[in-house]
Amino acid sequence: MHPSRHRLILLAAATAATVVAGTLGTVVASAAAIGCRVDYQITNQWQGGFGANVTVTNLGDPVNGWALTWSYAAGQQVTQAWNATVTQSGAQVTARNVDHNVAIATNGSASFGFNGSWTGSNPVPGSFALNGTTCTGTPPTGEPTTPPPTTPPPTTPPPTTPPPATGVLQMENLDRGLISVRSGGGNLVSWRLLGTETSGVAFNLYRGSTRVNASPITGATNYLDSGGAAGSAYTVRAVVGDAEQAASAPALQFGAGYLDVPLQVPAGGSTPSGESYSYSASDASVGDLNGDGSYEIVLKWEPSNAKDNSQSGYTGNVYVDAYTLTGTRLWRIDLGRNIRAGAHYTQFQVYDYDGDGRAEVAMKTADGTRSGTGQLIGSSSADYRNSSGYVLSGPEYLTMFNGQTGAIASTVNYDPPRGTVSSWGDSYGNRVDRFLAGTAYLDGQRPSLIMARGYYTRAVIAAWDFRNGALTKRWTFDSNSSGNGAAAGQGNHQLSVADVDGDGRQEIVYGAATIDDNGRLLHSTGNGHGDALHVGDLDPGRAGLEVFKVDEDGSKPSSYFADARTGQVLWSTPASGDNGRGVSADIWAGSPGAESWSSAVAGLANTRGQNVGRKPSSANFLAWWDGDPVRELLDGTKIDKYGTGGETRLLDGSGVASNNGTKATPALSGDILGDWREEVIWRTTDSRALRIYSTPTPTSTRIYTLMHDPQYRVAIAWQNTAYNQPPHPGFFIGNGMGTPPTPDIHLR
Repeated sequence: MHPSRHRLILLAAATAATVVAGTLGTVVASAAAIGCRVDYQITNQWQGGFGANVTVTNLGDPVNGWALTWSYAAGQQVTQAWNATVTQSGAQVTARNVDHNVAIATNGSASFGFNGSWTGSNPVPGSFALNGTTCTGTPPTGEPTTPPPTTPPPTTPPPTTPPPATGVLQMENLDRGLISVRSGGGNLVSWRLLGTETSGVAFNLYRGSTRVNASPITGATNYLDSGGAAGSAYTVRAVVGDAEQAASAPALQFGAGYLDVPLQVPAGGSTPSGESYSYSASDASVGDLNGDGSYEIVLKWEPSNAKDNSQSGYTGNVYVDAYTLTGTRLWRIDLGRNIRAGAHYTQFQVYDYDGDGRAEVAMKTADGTRSGTGQLIGSSSADYRNSSGYVLSGPEYLTMFNGQTGAIASTVNYDPPRGTVSSWGDSYGNRVDRFLAGTAYLDGQRPSLIMARGYYTRAVIAAWDFRNGALTKRWTFDSNSSGNGAAAGQGNHQLSVADVDGDGRQEIVYGAATIDDNGRLLHSTGNGHGDALHVGDLDPGRAGLEVFKVDEDGSKPSSYFADARTGQVLWSTPASGDNGRGVSADIWAGSPGAESWSSAVAGLANTRGQNVGRKPSSANFLAWWDGDPVRELLDGTKIDKYGTGGETRLLDGSGVASNNGTKATPALSGDILGDWREEVIWRTTDSRALRIYSTPTPTSTRIYTLMHDPQYRVAIAWQNTAYNQPPHPGFFIGNGMGTPPTPDIHLR
């Protein structure tokens, strides 16, 4: 348990809460007495109606089946509830559990929400009772007054306030992420090394109460327990200065090489034209939504009639869910009929923007969007779809949602606005609704939200800060503004974020153009729009970062390799029309640095653009999977090891499917658990689970979790944007690599 985080604040305020364009206020009341504690929060209030969240914490013996009762003093009525069955007789209200929250352990909690009506006033209830016991917040006599920790404290407690020094980036205070993957006749157990632990930390691994390592582990943060039985329970303890620290949470079990996270598939429907549709799990992201140091998954559901912007037709609603790794659904957001479904419409970001240790979730919203607690944005009856299914009129919003509850935290008008549809390149609705999103440390300390529109012609990028419960605009970049014309038409179907000039602040690599941290154009190669780009230390033999990009313009180089700071093209390949795919990474130890390849170019290029051999059979995603630091090829539902004579299959995903049609991308791939190697998440073929695979192969390479490298961490956030691309860290990982640089971060 992280002791400095999220202590309960008991408020007995009674102030109206409203959601308007830009603000959300809250009313919170907490009742405390023997055996239980209740936190009652009014999250949203409008004329005649309100929304509320309720969390009940059991301080007594475990219960299996519960009923929470309270009375309203001003005639309020409950009209709709979720995660509980709520009935009302006069002033008396009773909320009963549903199947998934029937049991509440000692010191455990259950949460539910509801909408209600009011007239005149809306005071909070004065008291609550759980199964007949009045709640006062005090445990029964003889029981502990504080809940026992469920996760170990960090080796170094997080600072209570961020350091003032410029360039010290605020990042997540993660736990060990301990996992056990069945490997042959034993178990490969691996865990996180934090970015603040680059020296002086060793580890002891325990199977049950037995230490399995003879001496503290000072190398790579994995251990092959060759005699470990399937299902063995493991914990790991850091050793600092010969002193063993507290045990980690128990390892997650990957008994068959994977972990299934159960999902709740939304019901299908039919469009106004009578077309039926169903749902499949689509792109995912991760964030620590509740501040406990472990990741939760945020998932987008795509209807079967989702459309590319160039295609007419109605689509089903887009849903966004949050799940724990054990499959508990935390909330579901319904974006409503006025957000069209497709790869270019909903780009969601998951990140801790306000620095409270819990991640928020941001996305574009519209009239009819309902939050995870049932709050409505705008009008529920508004329908701005035209006869072709496009949404080319009506208000557009940007909403920051509370990651733990799905409630609205702040809603503002979306920037950049739609304006005149034809000003984006066509009049029927294709190019006006091309959206990109990202997260960037623009001030060198705290993250900002990036929301963008357009890339074929006009390109507009807005940077937002979320501080003190509100979204505020930092800057807007518009290619139509004076001095910015070189950015017009330069955007990709994705973006990247990196500190390209080494000043401690990150830039937006918007295709062929790069926007500085202050919202000004840094440079543009002028090579135009493309489908893929990669940014990283691709050539460790030269200073700084590099960009590899493929192009669509038949009059421009089909691909090029450039200095990320200046935009200087270091080498390029001849024009050859639309070059749709391209990848750059160190996939072969026979050539120093990264190798680059693309659909329209023969061969494999080294860092100087020279052909060094056979082109890989795929040009899609990447993953660090086996024991060496050379990266592997991820495509569809398989992982391959590159070789000069052909690929070697390392993983065939069973019973799973990739996303995004011919793009064949995973729901998510990244270092989300265990040591620095990457997990891959695919949906099962029936979308009833997300299946997380992790490597069964030991490594001797010691690297801190890539999620504590700022460039890699924000890449995981933007991975779901449009044409998904794999993440790259800000330093070189590959054959002959040096010691990774210590990240300049602090943990919150």
